[in-house]
Amino acid sequence: MQCLLVDDDLDDQEVFLMTLEKINKNIKCLTANNGVEALSLLSTQNSFVPDYIFLDVNMPKMNGIECLKNIKNLSHLNDCKIFMYSTTSETSVLEKSKNLGATDFIVKPSSPATLKATLSVILDN
Repeated sequence: MQCLLVDDDLDDQEVFLMTLEKINKNIKCLTANNGVEALSLLSTQNSFVPDYIFLDVNMPKMNGIECLKNIKNLSHLNDCKIFMYSTTSETSVLEKSKNLGATDFIVKPSSPATLKATLSVILDN
């Protein structure tokens, strides 16, 4: 199983990666610090086709909504499940994400235990 986390917050990246390791040490997860970096990785490395992408909404250079639009144009990622992953819980952002093809929207949990429970459910499906 492979995944990509796109998040400009390095602390959030670290917590996410440590949590994934607790769930399953065999999950390969790459990170990108913004949408531009993520699209570069996904466009140039056709050998890396993640099963899951976790995409922060609020990032510099290219926000998560714009990145989602671009990812949806990459045909080799048609089967990838994309989860918006953000501190925002605005209904309009959630609806826009869903309309653009996001699988679901995760509000960043306040504790690693809650994140582990959330990711366990997602990755078990």
